[in-house]
Amino acid sequence: MSKAEAKKRIVKLRKVINYHSHLYHVLDKPKISDAAFDSLKHELYKLEQKYPDLITPDSPTQRVSGQALDKFAKVKHKVPMLSLEDVFYLEEFQAWQERIQKLVPRQKFDYFAELKIDGFAVTLIYKNGVFVQGATRGDGKIGEDVTQNLKTINSIPLRLFTTKKGKIEIRGEVYMTKKAFAKVNRQRKEKGLPLYANPRNTAAGSIRQLDPRIAAARQLDFLAYDLVTDLGQKTHQEEHQIVQSLGFKVDQGQYCRSLGEIIRFRQKINRIREKLPYQIDGIVVSVNSNKIFEKLGAAGKAPRGAIAFKFPAKEATTVIEKIVVQVGRTGALTPVAHLRPVRIGGTLVTRATLHNEDEIKRLNVKIGDTVIVQRAGDVIPDVVKVVKKLRTGKEKKFQMPKHCPVCGSKVIRPKGEAVCRCPNKKCGARQKKRLIHFVSRKAFDIEGLGPKIVEQLMDEKLVADAADFFSLKQGDLVPLEHFAEKSADNLIEAIRKSKKISLAKFIYALGIRHVGEETAIDLAVNFGSLGELKKASLEELSRIKDIGQIVAQSIFKWFNDKNNQQFLDKLIRAGLKITEVKTVKKRFLNQTFVLTGQLDRFSREQAKAKIRELGGDVSGSVSKKTDFVVVGKGPGTKYAQAKKLGVKIINEKEFLKIIKIIK
Repeated sequence: MSKAEAKKRIVKLRKVINYHSHLYHVLDKPKISDAAFDSLKHELYKLEQKYPDLITPDSPTQRVSGQALDKFAKVKHKVPMLSLEDVFYLEEFQAWQERIQKLVPRQKFDYFAELKIDGFAVTLIYKNGVFVQGATRGDGKIGEDVTQNLKTINSIPLRLFTTKKGKIEIRGEVYMTKKAFAKVNRQRKEKGLPLYANPRNTAAGSIRQLDPRIAAARQLDFLAYDLVTDLGQKTHQEEHQIVQSLGFKVDQGQYCRSLGEIIRFRQKINRIREKLPYQIDGIVVSVNSNKIFEKLGAAGKAPRGAIAFKFPAKEATTVIEKIVVQVGRTGALTPVAHLRPVRIGGTLVTRATLHNEDEIKRLNVKIGDTVIVQRAGDVIPDVVKVVKKLRTGKEKKFQMPKHCPVCGSKVIRPKGEAVCRCPNKKCGARQKKRLIHFVSRKAFDIEGLGPKIVEQLMDEKLVADAADFFSLKQGDLVPLEHFAEKSADNLIEAIRKSKKISLAKFIYALGIRHVGEETAIDLAVNFGSLGELKKASLEELSRIKDIGQIVAQSIFKWFNDKNNQQFLDKLIRAGLKITEVKTVKKRFLNQTFVLTGQLDRFSREQAKAKIRELGGDVSGSVSKKTDFVVVGKGPGTKYAQAKKLGVKIINEKEFLKIIKIIK
């Protein structure tokens, strides 16, 4: 990006950030998530660091928060309430360390790390040990007097545990526990009121109410993290100890001697964050020595000696550079956004699904748009919102193609469906996806036969359908690029081993439309063999639990197609041995299992598959209707819930005994 382009982007970003900042901090009506807002601010900060001469006094990076509201008396902070710079990744954190080390080159650092509570910062003034004033951060220099509301918080002492005379100022975070937040929303639901979005905004809104009774009803809490007054403390760690001795709650901070200890602390907190009673979004790392901290000073509105080391967000903002349509194994055309690379949840994301034509219209997304991208776990990232205020006018509208981008067939959109499809069953793209699906981990699981090798075998005309994999010989592979005798032998051996397969996995591998892993297991359990499934009537298929009319029709149609029947015969002639489940299909019929903890003999997915092969159901939660809870190492809350409800609990050894019929 050139400097001229950066300048235009910076102007746009500032305008959008100020808009959302006002919604969030002044009106308490956010329209985007905290993670998306942080991502916009982070992009602006990076651009300003690259072009520091473009920084202006009114930039959002040069102030702490929004304006103080008129409905409260103003309070001038004698010591400014500074904000922290955010970093998300190890390399950014190391860059911070290197910067501050250069400022004091001969100084050895140690650190204090603490939780970054997702709350609302306030400062508290005590005179002769008595709480006399509390104020919000405001713009960092002038806040709002919210003393009466803060007095409703039981964890803020009205009198300190000290006889010391004079003024003491303590800062910390007002927050709402997850339990209190859930209770408030339950009450609002009962009254037919709109639910609150998140605990942080609810806490902030409670403190900004003129009526203290509203704040009292919200069951707010407080954690202290900073001692402004000099009480002899020499380190930040000592500040925590002193404020705790004065009667305040503090979080589980940790003294750290090195980068390694900081990383381990962050990893530990990330593992347990869901179990904490309050929401956090990272840790705060401070230079422990107050003397060095003061010497480092501040850069703009942020102290140099402390930084917020946030957990990778599940959402971020980035730019759609182009939209490419992919053709799936069922002919479905899926528009995929190619993105300016962005990290989400610790992973570099370059693509996100736009799902279908209707979704593009709903989002009103264009090529060149700045968008919010979401990633949850291993799910493919998707675009959830367009930041329309960042549009420049150069964005281009996208239209779904009228013809398949691979084979050129005219695209159809069946009535009642949101998905456009290529109707050509021999389309190269559809066939490639079918073959990749056939050899995938949840299907035949052929090691070494990934998408690139599949494509190579198709290009060399060695494979036309999945049955051709089983007729490959070493001599077919050795002449190919990336193959030698050893690698060819390994792949042929992997294909040979895959010939023995369970009925459920075989059904899933066929790639029948609407038939996923769960439905494949249901079919295997109910029919027991491929022969019985092939003979199944539409009525028999429809009677199976969780299989509706549309799915039943898709299965029936697939097995009654002549080409598919010839394909199945070809597979059987190739020597496949499909494990039948006829003899055990009713063993766990109508019984529900819940798994918790780590098993030694099985992965969680393998254990689920065993239960389903025996006709049982697997649930993600414990109820009175649960028949068995299988407990491994380190069980979670499901174990406690099972004990409370009196559900039968079995260990892995007992689980192995009851499934021994499955070989």
